[in-house]
Amino acid sequence: MRFSPAVVALSLVFATVSSASFGQSADIEIKPRSIEYMQMGEAAQKRGELDLAADLYETSLVVDPRNGSAFIALAQIARVQELPGKAIRLYREALILDPNNLDAWRGRARP
Repeated sequence: MRFSPAVVALSLVFATVSSASFGQSADIEIKPRSIEYMQMGEAAQKRGELDLAADLYETSLVVDPRNGSAFIALAQIARVQELPGKAIRLYREALILDPNNLDAWRGRARP
């Protein structure tokens, strides 16, 4: 069976377009309520209330599971609590949502 150059080119374009849809687009809007919980979590984290902050970040994820920032914030708390395995898993979740998330890549690279 012979393939024309046009068929080969179209198949490559289709393969590229279909594989590009696996990551989260950076322009996806996060629900405002999720952002509110993130802000409350950041305030709690700054006060040193890590358990409360983690609860608020987790609530943010319940409201909108696409909130990659919440995964990163939880990973940072896990690092402070000396839970590197949990931190890596959380950074990986953020990367599943957005493979180009530099904060998640930096977090995974830290020892």
